[in-house]
Amino acid sequence: MALLNFDNVSISFGSAALLDHAEFSIDEGERLCLLGRNGSGKSTLLKIVDGLIKPDDGTIRKQKHLRISMLGQDLPESSEETVFSYVAKGVGDSYRLLTDYHQCVANISEHSNEKDLLKLQSLQDRIDDADAWQHEQRIATSINRLHLDADDLMSALSGGRKRRAALAKALVTQPDLLLLDEPTNHLDLESIQWLETHLPSIAKTLLFITHDRKFVDAVATRIIELDRGQLKSYPGTFEQYYLRKQEQLEIEDRENKLFDKKLAAEEVWVRQGIKARRTRNEGRVRDLKKLREQRSARRVVQGNAKISIDSTQGSGKLVAELKSVSKSYDGKKILNQFSTRIIKGDKIGILGNNGSGKSTLLKLILGQIAADEGTIKLGTNLDIAYFDQTRDQIDAERSVGDNIADGNDFIMIKGVQRHVISYLQDFLFTPERIRTPAKALSGGEFSRLMLAKLFAKSTNLLVLDEPTNDLDLATLELLEQQIADYQGTLLLVSHDRSFIDNTVTSLICLDGKANASEFVGGYTDWLNYQQMQQQDKKKQNKVSGTIQDQGDSKTTNQSKKLSYKQQRELDSLPEKIAELESKIEKLQTAVNDANFFSQTAEHTKPILDDLSNAEVQLSESYQRWEQLECD
Repeated sequence: MALLNFDNVSISFGSAALLDHAEFSIDEGERLCLLGRNGSGKSTLLKIVDGLIKPDDGTIRKQKHLRISMLGQDLPESSEETVFSYVAKGVGDSYRLLTDYHQCVANISEHSNEKDLLKLQSLQDRIDDADAWQHEQRIATSINRLHLDADDLMSALSGGRKRRAALAKALVTQPDLLLLDEPTNHLDLESIQWLETHLPSIAKTLLFITHDRKFVDAVATRIIELDRGQLKSYPGTFEQYYLRKQEQLEIEDRENKLFDKKLAAEEVWVRQGIKARRTRNEGRVRDLKKLREQRSARRVVQGNAKISIDSTQGSGKLVAELKSVSKSYDGKKILNQFSTRIIKGDKIGILGNNGSGKSTLLKLILGQIAADEGTIKLGTNLDIAYFDQTRDQIDAERSVGDNIADGNDFIMIKGVQRHVISYLQDFLFTPERIRTPAKALSGGEFSRLMLAKLFAKSTNLLVLDEPTNDLDLATLELLEQQIADYQGTLLLVSHDRSFIDNTVTSLICLDGKANASEFVGGYTDWLNYQQMQQQDKKKQNKVSGTIQDQGDSKTTNQSKKLSYKQQRELDSLPEKIAELESKIEKLQTAVNDANFFSQTAEHTKPILDDLSNAEVQLSESYQRWEQLECD
């Protein structure tokens, strides 16, 4: 059953229509990924679905009483309010009563007094009058479901947990349709993996925007693309979408060439004059006018950025050598006794969660900060280009052109003088945009400006810290190809797993505990290795756990005064936990299959529900085991 339908919907900002008589529908249980070039109107489409923007024309039909929630790109602010208070705002006006009640309960649990008890009674009465207890339960359920602590302050949360809090707030309304705009922005790899694993089980119907190709395959049941005002549907995986899209573009190109050839022939004919003015040829003249109108209305495919990386004369064989390097900030050790050698031509990715020290390691290698211990030796003849995720290289007050050419009309690119407008047009900037202050650019435009500035110079050591943020898929793929062909040395920090797989040959992995390890291969190779290690560890734990249980059962009975029923429960827990772990492992294998989410919701939802329930049961079993052993 369709939750929502677009019928001939149009909207324009400026000359080109973002939606041009578009047709579109969302069925219950679908998880739709919305793709499109930067500026094509994806975020506008989400706002139209959410009701924040009304279209210029057309009809939008929604199922009666349809509840919609939207999670935007930006993370929540680092305020001093609790997670409970932030999530409670999703239920509307009653959130203040519920927040005060939650805080009052917390105060009483620490130190009960008559004033707090009277306040609690008053709040209970007011919540009764507002019939808001159902909201309190939904808030608690939403927070627990996303594994958050209701009493944590928002200012103390990592980027990944802030994203979870924002998702909890969106889910507290129990939406029939959840809208997500770039949900993986600001998240590290661990948080992205958690989100793509749990999202299908916590939201029934989804419409989301992302440029993360692995996230698309893990979550989406169907891909829709917004292309030149039209919405096109592509069931299946991202690779299947990509192949079909290329076929369609090739067919469109052939048809356009035939059309243009016919139009050119008719233009030659009409210019002959006398033949065209004969009565019997007036129909042919009218047909020519229609051809002209069709050609004028044609919207061509947006061009790709012409990214080109210029390699200078090679560096020395040794690019950098670190020996027993350690670094701390504010008493916290970021890196401990790390040693490595970076050789000319290496393409190295740096993995780790937010705060694990990835950017710090880059700055140590580049000599921008000093190590507390150990030595760092840089090689000779290094020409370094550094893409900093803070984007400090761009002066937001200066124009796009001045940021590249420093007020000049020409710059040297690969030893050839080029006009700055011509160079920036390679990065999809129009002459008008080139005169615009950098602070007025969109996220995607800002990233392209950073790349334009970076690649305007010759280099043999390319250092990229989160270069893929806000880039559309076409630009991402072009950048991947240029890096693959690059003859110099690459150091890359990125949370885009496909980008890592397609660009690097080895990894430096930071565990967040000041330890760093090296691994040959890309992200997928590393992930497979980690999964194998975990499986081996589980098998070893099961064997040792069984032996330990058998050996300690008498000691346990003697040392702990448990009831007969409690002792039987304790004795049964190891077997129950082993069964749950085995079940979770089988279900997770099924979910990780590349074709899992290309199946219907009727097939995938029961499996995802079983996985979620088994994980909850396993967590509860471990907690119960700990309680019984401590009694």
